[in-house]
Amino acid sequence: MPDRESRQNRDQRETDAQRRRRRAQFLRDLAEARELRDRVQPRRAKAARLRHAMRMRTFRW
Repeated sequence: MPDRESRQNRDQRETDAQRRRRRAQFLRDLAEARELRDRVQPRRAKAARLRHAMRMRTFRW
């Protein structure tokens, strides 16, 4: 199992800053993909917005 050991060593060497940078990039890409999907499918995006608004209206704090 040399692959697993090398991956563990890499994970240990990876700093928190690198992990946060990678996560921030992933979240930016995810937001960009959602915006693109909303532009390509406006009807589905509108329905999703309405569903979200209904959930928020009926949510109890």
